[in-house]
Amino acid sequence: MAERRIQPYGTWASPITAALLVERTRGVSELQLDGEDVYWLEARPSEGGRMVVVQRDRAGVLHDRTPEGMNARTRVHEYGGASYGVYQGVVYFSNFADNRLYQLAPGGEPVAVSAEAPMRYANPVLDGQRQRLIAIREDHTVDRPSDVVNTLVAIDLAAGHRQVVLASGHDFYAWPRLSPDGRQLAWLCWDHPNMPWDGTELWVADVAADGSLSAQRQVAGGSQESIAQPSWSPSGQLHFISDRTGWWNLYRAEATGAVPLLPLAAEFSGPQWSCEMSTYAFLAGGRILAIYQADGRAHLVVIKPDGTSREVAQPYAALASLKVRGQVAVMLAASAQEPPAVVRWDEESGRFERLWETMALDIDRAFLSVPEAITFPTTGGESAHAFYYPPTNPDFRAPAGERPPLLTFIHGGPTSATSPVLDLAIQFWTSRGFAVVNVNYRGSTGFGRAYRRRLIGQWGVADVDDCVSAARYLVAKGLADPKRLAIRGGSAGGYTTLAALTFRDVFRAGASYFGVSDITALAKETHKFESRYMDSLVGPYPAAEEIYRARSPVHFASRLTRPVIFFQGEDDKIVLPNQAEGMVAELQRGGVPVAYISFPGEGHGFRRAESNLRALSAELYFYGQVFGFEPADRLEPVEIHNRDRLREPKS
Repeated sequence: MAERRIQPYGTWASPITAALLVERTRGVSELQLDGEDVYWLEARPSEGGRMVVVQRDRAGVLHDRTPEGMNARTRVHEYGGASYGVYQGVVYFSNFADNRLYQLAPGGEPVAVSAEAPMRYANPVLDGQRQRLIAIREDHTVDRPSDVVNTLVAIDLAAGHRQVVLASGHDFYAWPRLSPDGRQLAWLCWDHPNMPWDGTELWVADVAADGSLSAQRQVAGGSQESIAQPSWSPSGQLHFISDRTGWWNLYRAEATGAVPLLPLAAEFSGPQWSCEMSTYAFLAGGRILAIYQADGRAHLVVIKPDGTSREVAQPYAALASLKVRGQVAVMLAASAQEPPAVVRWDEESGRFERLWETMALDIDRAFLSVPEAITFPTTGGESAHAFYYPPTNPDFRAPAGERPPLLTFIHGGPTSATSPVLDLAIQFWTSRGFAVVNVNYRGSTGFGRAYRRRLIGQWGVADVDDCVSAARYLVAKGLADPKRLAIRGGSAGGYTTLAALTFRDVFRAGASYFGVSDITALAKETHKFESRYMDSLVGPYPAAEEIYRARSPVHFASRLTRPVIFFQGEDDKIVLPNQAEGMVAELQRGGVPVAYISFPGEGHGFRRAESNLRALSAELYFYGQVFGFEPADRLEPVEIHNRDRLREPKS
């Protein structure tokens, strides 16, 4: 083995380049089974972030079902999901450019089944007996984004494509599910100010021969109970997930009430940001295959009709999008050392087979940092959770006595979570000599309802405290340089980043990706889905206006003296560009080193390869300038306002 070269942290050369990360990685989501064929949505950064329905036939051959120029994506609830369905080879999908639903038969051309109108659709479910689609419809024929109307509709597939509203009156609808005999329809709905992880209702109705609904009744849920993922078993029994015990567990609906199937202090679901999620499915013989989260990783379990269960041995840290046919399951899977993949599990053999990889990872695994789950003390005598990634590169080591710079990663959401799976966005940094801590602050999912609700009224306080506590914990352990602590995040994570830099004196630099700087503006200007989210995270507006102001970094820019770089999509409808632009202007006037890069055509989250490549390279360049090291990469310079005031801050 060659002698490792001695070079300062941050300057190590790495084969995990920005180009490798953004150009060769393809996103995958929303698995579906149609007979023996497997379908999924593939995100292609090289094609401007286009979403393509891909079919893997029984012979293992891949086919793009979405024609060139079309993008199978929806923005229902802004975050979308459930943009397509497939039935006997016929694909029904939402096209992003015009928001219309299309029908695509094998070998044919797409045919629109919804009229040209300012409508959005999700969750297309085929009602074959009545030759119609049942879907969520979002009506945008309104003046303000917060006033859109959500309903459950039926769309006639015959000529004319007449639409009939099946259910209305609630603020939001999701997860329509038709029973196997077509005689019952189940769905979820909820109302402001709740988010779907706060409280949802599960409704069921009888479906008449003419398609009309009758005997609509609520079977579970309420304002203090989150219901997720209703699904009918092959025998016609309704199942769902509820957090009524404090944990999202699996239940079967009976006439006498809900029957728990496997009570655990574990999570069988996650936050319903997307209209599509699938963590359980029905095996042959009345059994259920389910995914749950515990101890920071995914578990796979078979639940038998008699109430007993057995855990399936499997090598993955994260599992999602589970679908079953007979004794075979497909799912998305990822581990700490392998990229996400579509995998197939055969119950009879117990074997897992990787059907399709999100990327060909042809680099030495010695460059990959292995995460360690940590629990650390934080404010209020409580604890929080994170994954720590040490600097890792087989070709280099740091000079004796040097501690690495630490990047604190903040997930978005804020009701979301991070898991210990291979993420080249993290490995990009660790292979260059950065330590990374990926924080599941109080409010994150995966640790029960009580932990999730610790952020109620405390956004901008508890999350910031936990990020600060994580950094201090690692400094105390000798694992990070206290003079080179940086924090980065997108969306809600961008807000936590800016709040930590403004209201705390721990981090020396930061990067905000489409982050919130003025939570008052977020409460007043954002889209319908999140227009009342701030009621729980901060307080009802305008009654809590003073709290909003006190926690908005833009009003306290004079207190932010650390260098910051901002990245923003010009078409962002969730966090408007004026949020970043206002903060940048304040910092620039205040003499703070600040950089701002905006991306035309990008929204909330960057989809194009060139955007992600530029952002990641610019962030590395920025830290090099702030912390005084020269990255090994050849990087395009970034315009930094007040560059002359860049220096390594004193502790």
